[in-house]
Amino acid sequence: MTPSPTTPWRLPQVPDASFAAALFDLDGVLTPTADVHMDAWRRMFTDYFESHGITPAYTDADYFRYVDGKPRYDGVRACLASRGVTLPEGTPDDAPGAETVCGIGNTKNEAFAAILRDEGVTPYPGSVALMDHLESIGCAMAVVSSSRNAPAVLEAAGLAHRFEIVVSGQVAADHGIAGKPAPDTYLYTAELLGVPKELAVVVEDAISGVQAGRDGAFGLTVGVDRGVGADELLEHGADIVVTDLKELVD
Repeated sequence: MTPSPTTPWRLPQVPDASFAAALFDLDGVLTPTADVHMDAWRRMFTDYFESHGITPAYTDADYFRYVDGKPRYDGVRACLASRGVTLPEGTPDDAPGAETVCGIGNTKNEAFAAILRDEGVTPYPGSVALMDHLESIGCAMAVVSSSRNAPAVLEAAGLAHRFEIVVSGQVAADHGIAGKPAPDTYLYTAELLGVPKELAVVVEDAISGVQAGRDGAFGLTVGVDRGVGADELLEHGADIVVTDLKELVD
């Protein structure tokens, strides 16, 4: 059972409310790996579209519209569908390069792993400041990520020791839990923490993530603007938007 916080978490932006848990997305919220994912998707889809004569060409707008924050294979399926392309689903064991949704997704994952291995990752200083604050008051924390690479990213960033509960894309797949924008992974995580959803704060940088927070009726959904845009985050479900998590430290 997760202990109650020794001091309620009060955010400067909502002084009349207090919370007991923070449910963090990972890529783009705690670590700048959203940029790594974005680069890996760009490389993979650019090569695939060019080699198959698919138009229009892939752009970063496609990443935010069809891919950002979603489970990997959902992102592949949605982006291909935007060009009228349908492929067999395949299985997660498909080799990178296979002409299936899973094979294409695994090609992207191979590119991401190579970038992470070669360049490493450093967490955002403001995110570390917030985690330090929450630890000091005994506030429960967990990571809820669509990425199956979440444990490896946390390890590479030196954050793994901070989170007993990590609900990754792999955990969701193993348990048959719907991914974002459905709220199910966040609801599942709150249950694991033993914290009512009304006392939990969802912290997200993706449209699909703030949609999940809104649709799950959590106590608060915080949007972190790393490029999507504050208006977009607010429109799709964020209650407040910040540009750095240090802003959430009272």
